[in-house]
Amino acid sequence: MPLTLEALAILDAIDRKGSFARAAEELGRAPSSLTYAVQQIEAELDALLFDRSGHRARFTPAGRVLLDEGRGLLGAAQALADKTRQVAGGWEPQLTLAVEGILPVAPLLPVLDAFYRLGRATEIRLRHDVLAGSWDALASGCADLAIAGGEAPAGAGLRTRVLGSVEFVFCVAPQHPLARLNQPLGQADLAAHRAVVIADTARNLPLRSAGWLKQQARLTVADLPSKLAAQQAGLGVGSLPRWLAEREVAAGRLVRCEWTGGNPRETLHLAWRNGEAGRALEWFRRALAKPGVFAEAIDAG
Repeated sequence: MPLTLEALAILDAIDRKGSFARAAEELGRAPSSLTYAVQQIEAELDALLFDRSGHRARFTPAGRVLLDEGRGLLGAAQALADKTRQVAGGWEPQLTLAVEGILPVAPLLPVLDAFYRLGRATEIRLRHDVLAGSWDALASGCADLAIAGGEAPAGAGLRTRVLGSVEFVFCVAPQHPLARLNQPLGQADLAAHRAVVIADTARNLPLRSAGWLKQQARLTVADLPSKLAAQQAGLGVGSLPRWLAEREVAAGRLVRCEWTGGNPRETLHLAWRNGEAGRALEWFRRALAKPGVFAEAIDAG
Protein backbone atom coordinates (compact mmCIF):
# COMPACT_ATOMS: atom_id res chain seq x y z
CA MET A 1 0.00 0.00 0.00
CA PRO A 2 1.49 3.38 -0.95
CA LEU A 3 1.71 6.04 1.75
CA THR A 4 -1.77 7.55 1.57
CA LEU A 5 -4.06 9.35 3.97
CA GLU A 6 -5.91 6.04 4.37
CA ALA A 7 -2.67 4.36 5.41
CA LEU A 8 -1.95 7.12 7.94
CA ALA A 9 -5.50 6.81 9.30
CA ILE A 10 -4.89 3.08 9.89
CA LEU A 11 -1.76 3.79 11.92
CA ASP A 12 -3.58 6.49 13.87
CA ALA A 13 -6.46 4.13 14.72
CA ILE A 14 -4.07 1.37 15.84
CA ASP A 15 -2.30 3.78 18.20
CA ARG A 16 -5.50 5.27 19.63
CA LYS A 17 -7.28 1.93 20.12
CA GLY A 18 -4.24 0.04 21.36
CA SER A 19 -4.57 -2.99 19.08
CA PHE A 20 -5.10 -4.08 15.50
CA ALA A 21 -8.39 -5.74 16.42
CA ARG A 22 -9.92 -2.66 18.02
CA ALA A 23 -8.67 -0.43 15.25
CA ALA A 24 -10.21 -2.76 12.68
CA GLU A 25 -13.53 -2.59 14.54
CA GLU A 26 -13.47 1.22 14.46
CA LEU A 27 -12.61 1.27 10.77
CA GLY A 28 -15.13 -1.42 9.86
CA ARG A 29 -12.48 -3.78 8.50
CA ALA A 30 -11.21 -7.26 9.29
CA PRO A 31 -8.09 -7.42 11.50
CA SER A 32 -6.33 -9.43 8.82
CA SER A 33 -6.86 -6.64 6.28
CA LEU A 34 -5.22 -4.12 8.64
CA THR A 35 -2.29 -6.44 9.17
CA TYR A 36 -1.88 -6.78 5.41
CA ALA A 37 -2.17 -3.02 4.93
CA VAL A 38 0.58 -2.35 7.49
CA GLN A 39 2.81 -4.92 5.81
CA GLN A 40 2.30 -3.16 2.49
CA ILE A 41 3.23 0.20 4.04
CA GLU A 42 6.39 -1.33 5.52
CA ALA A 43 7.31 -2.84 2.18
CA GLU A 44 6.71 0.45 0.40
CA LEU A 45 8.92 2.36 2.86
CA ASP A 46 11.43 -0.48 3.41
CA ALA A 47 11.10 0.15 7.15
CA LEU A 48 9.60 -1.78 10.06
CA LEU A 49 6.83 0.24 11.69
CA PHE A 50 5.98 -2.25 14.46
CA ASP A 51 8.08 -4.33 16.82
CA ARG A 52 6.31 -7.69 16.85
CA SER A 53 8.69 -9.46 19.25
CA GLY A 54 6.44 -9.09 22.30
CA HIS A 55 2.90 -10.05 23.19
CA ARG A 56 1.57 -6.90 21.54
CA ALA A 57 2.95 -5.11 18.52
CA ARG A 58 4.49 -1.75 19.37
CA PHE A 59 5.55 1.13 17.18
CA THR A 60 9.23 1.26 16.32
CA PRO A 61 11.00 4.66 16.39
CA ALA A 62 10.48 4.85 12.63
CA GLY A 63 6.81 3.96 13.05
CA ARG A 64 6.39 6.58 15.76
CA VAL A 65 7.89 9.28 13.51
CA LEU A 66 5.56 8.30 10.69
CA LEU A 67 2.57 8.33 13.04
CA ASP A 68 3.40 11.72 14.61
CA GLU A 69 4.15 13.44 11.31
CA GLY A 70 1.25 11.68 9.63
CA ARG A 71 -1.21 13.03 12.17
CA GLY A 72 -0.21 16.52 11.08
CA LEU A 73 -1.07 15.58 7.50
CA LEU A 74 -4.37 14.05 8.57
CA GLY A 75 -5.26 17.19 10.45
CA ALA A 76 -4.32 19.38 7.50
CA ALA A 77 -6.36 17.21 5.14
CA GLN A 78 -9.39 17.43 7.42
CA ALA A 79 -9.00 21.20 7.72
CA LEU A 80 -8.75 21.47 3.95
CA ALA A 81 -11.88 19.39 3.50
CA ASP A 82 -13.75 21.51 6.06
CA LYS A 83 -12.62 24.72 4.40
CA THR A 84 -13.62 23.42 0.97
CA ARG A 85 -17.11 22.57 2.22
CA GLN A 86 -17.46 25.97 3.89
CA VAL A 87 -16.30 27.87 0.80
CA ALA A 88 -18.79 25.86 -1.24
CA GLY A 89 -21.40 26.97 1.30
CA GLY A 90 -20.55 30.67 0.83
CA TRP A 91 -17.97 31.20 3.60
CA GLU A 92 -14.86 33.00 2.37
CA PRO A 93 -11.46 31.38 3.02
CA GLN A 94 -10.17 34.77 4.25
CA LEU A 95 -11.61 38.15 5.20
CA THR A 96 -9.57 41.29 5.85
CA LEU A 97 -10.93 44.12 7.98
CA ALA A 98 -9.25 47.52 7.74
CA VAL A 99 -9.84 49.60 10.88
CA GLU A 100 -9.24 53.33 11.18
CA GLY A 101 -6.18 53.79 13.39
CA ILE A 102 -7.87 56.21 15.81
CA LEU A 103 -10.05 53.38 17.15
CA PRO A 104 -9.13 51.02 19.99
CA VAL A 105 -8.71 47.31 19.27
CA ALA A 106 -10.39 46.07 22.47
CA PRO A 107 -14.02 46.48 21.28
CA LEU A 108 -13.27 44.21 18.32
CA LEU A 109 -12.19 41.29 20.47
CA PRO A 110 -15.69 40.20 21.62
CA VAL A 111 -16.84 40.43 17.99
CA LEU A 112 -14.00 38.17 16.89
CA ASP A 113 -14.71 35.76 19.73
CA ALA A 114 -18.37 35.51 18.68
CA PHE A 115 -17.32 34.79 15.11
CA TYR A 116 -14.83 32.11 16.11
CA ARG A 117 -17.54 30.42 18.16
CA LEU A 118 -19.38 29.76 14.88
CA GLY A 119 -16.65 27.27 14.05
CA ARG A 120 -16.07 28.59 10.54
CA ALA A 121 -12.75 28.17 8.77
CA THR A 122 -12.59 31.75 7.48
CA GLU A 123 -9.26 33.31 8.40
CA ILE A 124 -9.67 36.85 9.74
CA ARG A 125 -6.99 39.45 9.17
CA LEU A 126 -7.00 42.85 10.88
CA ARG A 127 -5.11 45.87 9.65
CA HIS A 128 -4.97 49.42 10.98
CA ASP A 129 -4.96 52.29 8.51
CA VAL A 130 -4.95 56.05 8.90
CA LEU A 131 -6.91 58.83 7.16
CA ALA A 132 -7.44 57.74 3.51
CA GLY A 133 -5.69 54.43 4.17
CA SER A 134 -8.80 52.41 5.02
CA TRP A 135 -10.61 53.67 1.92
CA ASP A 136 -7.55 52.86 -0.15
CA ALA A 137 -7.29 49.32 1.25
CA LEU A 138 -10.93 48.68 0.45
CA ALA A 139 -10.93 50.20 -3.03
CA SER A 140 -7.72 48.38 -4.01
CA GLY A 141 -8.94 44.99 -2.82
CA CYS A 142 -6.49 44.78 0.09
CA ALA A 143 -9.45 44.73 2.51
CA ASP A 144 -12.96 43.34 2.27
CA LEU A 145 -14.56 45.52 4.93
CA ALA A 146 -13.42 48.79 6.46
CA ILE A 147 -14.15 51.21 9.24
CA ALA A 148 -13.02 54.44 7.64
CA GLY A 149 -13.11 58.13 8.48
CA GLY A 150 -14.20 61.00 6.28
CA GLU A 151 -15.93 60.68 2.95
CA ALA A 152 -15.68 57.73 0.58
CA PRO A 153 -13.65 58.39 -2.58
CA ALA A 154 -15.84 59.18 -5.57
CA GLY A 155 -16.18 56.49 -8.20
CA ALA A 156 -14.66 53.71 -6.10
CA GLY A 157 -17.84 51.58 -6.12
CA LEU A 158 -18.15 51.46 -2.34
CA ARG A 159 -21.18 51.17 -0.11
CA THR A 160 -21.19 52.80 3.31
CA ARG A 161 -23.10 53.03 6.54
CA VAL A 162 -22.49 55.78 9.08
CA LEU A 163 -21.39 54.44 12.47
CA GLY A 164 -21.10 57.80 14.20
CA SER A 165 -18.35 60.29 14.92
CA VAL A 166 -15.20 60.55 16.99
CA GLU A 167 -14.50 63.74 18.93
CA PHE A 168 -10.90 65.00 19.07
CA VAL A 169 -9.47 66.72 22.14
CA PHE A 170 -6.39 68.95 21.97
CA CYS A 171 -3.78 67.82 24.48
CA VAL A 172 -0.25 68.75 25.47
CA ALA A 173 2.27 67.48 27.99
CA PRO A 174 2.03 69.09 31.46
CA GLN A 175 5.44 70.70 30.94
CA HIS A 176 4.54 72.20 27.55
CA PRO A 177 4.19 76.03 27.33
CA LEU A 178 0.64 75.77 25.96
CA ALA A 179 -0.43 73.97 29.14
CA ARG A 180 -0.05 77.26 31.03
CA LEU A 181 -2.39 79.28 28.81
CA ASN A 182 -5.67 79.92 30.59
CA GLN A 183 -7.71 80.60 27.47
CA PRO A 184 -9.07 78.69 24.47
CA LEU A 185 -6.36 78.13 21.88
CA GLY A 186 -6.51 79.60 18.41
CA GLN A 187 -4.35 79.15 15.33
CA ALA A 188 -2.00 81.93 16.40
CA ASP A 189 -1.24 80.04 19.64
CA LEU A 190 -0.29 76.89 17.74
CA ALA A 191 1.80 78.39 14.96
CA ALA A 192 5.07 78.41 16.92
CA HIS A 193 4.74 74.87 18.28
CA ARG A 194 5.53 71.55 16.59
CA ALA A 195 2.57 69.30 15.74
CA VAL A 196 2.67 65.53 16.08
CA VAL A 197 0.78 63.93 13.19
CA ILE A 198 0.17 60.39 11.97
CA ALA A 199 1.13 59.61 8.38
CA ASP A 200 -1.65 58.73 5.97
CA THR A 201 -1.33 55.05 4.99
CA ALA A 202 -2.99 55.38 1.56
CA ARG A 203 -0.93 54.16 -1.40
CA ASN A 204 -3.19 54.98 -4.33
CA LEU A 205 -5.66 57.63 -3.20
CA PRO A 206 -4.69 61.27 -2.57
CA LEU A 207 -3.15 61.64 0.88
CA ARG A 208 -5.05 63.47 3.58
CA SER A 209 -3.73 65.44 6.51
CA ALA A 210 -5.32 66.51 9.75
CA GLY A 211 -4.47 68.24 13.00
CA TRP A 212 -1.80 70.72 11.93
CA LEU A 213 -1.32 74.13 10.35
CA LYS A 214 0.74 74.74 7.21
CA GLN A 215 3.05 77.10 9.10
CA GLN A 216 3.71 74.55 11.85
CA ALA A 217 6.74 72.29 12.07
CA ARG A 218 5.72 68.62 12.12
CA LEU A 219 6.82 65.39 13.69
CA THR A 220 5.27 62.60 11.60
CA VAL A 221 4.78 59.20 13.24
CA ALA A 222 3.38 55.88 12.11
CA ASP A 223 0.49 55.23 14.50
CA LEU A 224 -1.58 56.44 17.44
CA PRO A 225 0.59 54.93 20.21
CA SER A 226 3.62 56.73 18.73
CA LYS A 227 1.72 60.02 18.57
CA LEU A 228 0.64 59.63 22.19
CA ALA A 229 4.18 58.90 23.36
CA ALA A 230 5.59 61.88 21.47
CA GLN A 231 3.01 64.25 22.95
CA GLN A 232 3.58 62.88 26.45
CA ALA A 233 7.30 63.54 25.98
CA GLY A 234 6.57 67.16 25.05
CA LEU A 235 7.92 66.76 21.53
CA GLY A 236 4.83 68.32 20.00
CA VAL A 237 1.13 69.04 20.33
CA GLY A 238 -2.02 67.75 18.73
CA SER A 239 -5.51 66.36 19.07
CA LEU A 240 -6.28 62.83 20.27
CA PRO A 241 -9.54 60.89 20.10
CA ARG A 242 -11.61 61.61 23.17
CA TRP A 243 -11.58 57.99 24.43
CA LEU A 244 -7.78 58.15 24.65
CA ALA A 245 -7.40 61.79 25.68
CA GLU A 246 -9.71 61.47 28.69
CA ARG A 247 -7.76 58.48 30.00
CA GLU A 248 -4.41 60.26 29.67
CA VAL A 249 -5.67 63.52 31.16
CA ALA A 250 -7.18 61.68 34.14
CA ALA A 251 -3.83 59.97 34.74
CA GLY A 252 -2.00 63.32 34.66
CA ARG A 253 0.11 62.39 31.65
CA LEU A 254 -1.48 65.07 29.43
CA VAL A 255 -3.30 68.36 29.89
CA ARG A 256 -6.46 69.17 27.97
CA CYS A 257 -6.60 72.52 26.18
CA GLU A 258 -9.79 74.14 25.00
CA TRP A 259 -9.98 75.01 21.33
CA THR A 260 -11.73 78.05 19.89
CA GLY A 261 -14.76 76.95 17.96
CA GLY A 262 -15.05 73.65 19.80
CA ASN A 263 -13.49 70.23 19.25
CA PRO A 264 -13.38 68.80 15.72
CA ARG A 265 -15.11 65.53 14.85
CA GLU A 266 -14.50 62.80 12.31
CA THR A 267 -17.40 60.78 10.87
CA LEU A 268 -16.71 57.05 10.68
CA HIS A 269 -18.29 54.71 8.15
CA LEU A 270 -18.58 50.97 7.82
CA ALA A 271 -17.75 50.36 4.16
CA TRP A 272 -17.53 47.52 1.65
CA ARG A 273 -17.31 47.10 -2.11
CA ASN A 274 -20.58 47.20 -4.02
CA GLY A 275 -21.65 43.76 -5.24
CA GLU A 276 -19.39 41.80 -2.90
CA ALA A 277 -21.02 38.77 -1.33
CA GLY A 278 -19.91 36.29 1.27
CA ARG A 279 -21.32 34.94 4.49
CA ALA A 280 -18.39 36.11 6.63
CA LEU A 281 -18.60 39.60 5.12
CA GLU A 282 -22.34 39.71 5.82
CA TRP A 283 -21.81 38.44 9.38
CA PHE A 284 -19.24 41.14 10.18
CA ARG A 285 -21.29 43.85 8.48
CA ARG A 286 -24.19 43.06 10.79
CA ALA A 287 -22.04 42.59 13.89
CA LEU A 288 -20.06 45.83 13.51
CA ALA A 289 -23.16 47.88 12.70
CA LYS A 290 -24.81 46.99 16.01
CA PRO A 291 -25.10 49.92 18.41
CA GLY A 292 -22.59 49.87 21.22
CA VAL A 293 -19.73 47.94 19.64
CA PHE A 294 -17.52 51.03 19.74
CA ALA A 295 -19.55 52.88 22.36
CA GLU A 296 -16.38 53.93 24.21
CA ALA A 297 -14.92 55.62 21.14
CA ILE A 298 -17.73 56.53 18.72
CA ASP A 299 -20.67 58.80 19.42
CA ALA A 300 -23.61 57.28 17.56
CA GLY A 301 -24.72 59.25 14.54
